[in-house]
Amino acid sequence: MFLGHFALAFAAKRKAPKASLGALIAAAQVPDLIWPVLVLTGAETVRIDPGNTAVTPLDFVSYPWSHSLLMDAVWAVLAGLTYFAFKRDRAGAVWIGLLVLSHWVLDWISHRPDMPLWPGGPKVGLGLWESVPATVAVEGALFIAGVWLYATGTRALDRIGGRALWTLAGFLGALYAGNLLGPPPPDARVVAWADAGALLILAWAAWADRHRAPVGMGGRDGA
Repeated sequence: MFLGHFALAFAAKRKAPKASLGALIAAAQVPDLIWPVLVLTGAETVRIDPGNTAVTPLDFVSYPWSHSLLMDAVWAVLAGLTYFAFKRDRAGAVWIGLLVLSHWVLDWISHRPDMPLWPGGPKVGLGLWESVPATVAVEGALFIAGVWLYATGTRALDRIGGRALWTLAGFLGALYAGNLLGPPPPDARVVAWADAGALLILAWAAWADRHRAPVGMGGRDGA
């Protein structure tokens, strides 16, 4: 999935009001933040295969360290513990961990059976990506619900707090449409470098969140 990961991060702000939206989105994207490094170093493999599924031309040949259920559980525990060590926010740490693990669950729903349970283990996947209409309907509904939960659970402290949020949501929607409608990428390295560009989105989300506060709380609790 793409928008689905962001949707859960937006929604999680309701349960972890002290956590930055940037941190929540980073947690939901941890496997995809690890994956480009492993692809570029040759530890994991993806190839361009137009028609592999109806939604994406990518064939995820091997990604046991970034996307297996076992390793994502490990990354979830490490992310939650690291967040708690720095922030001492128990609720935030729990939701950071859950968001990391949710990445595998959403990808399991989307992918054909290429999601490993553990490195070298069996691969599973429900194959939502075999249907473009179903994929758009599911991801669109999740994204709208997630952004709505965030927007109604926080309030803008200034003009930036409103504009930055809605431009971020619009940018993510446009990026999603571009991925669906655009041509296949030329090679795997381009895919990996583009995926690493998610760091810009994390900074954008954190910036927007600093200009908002949870409803009923004063100050900049979302920072």
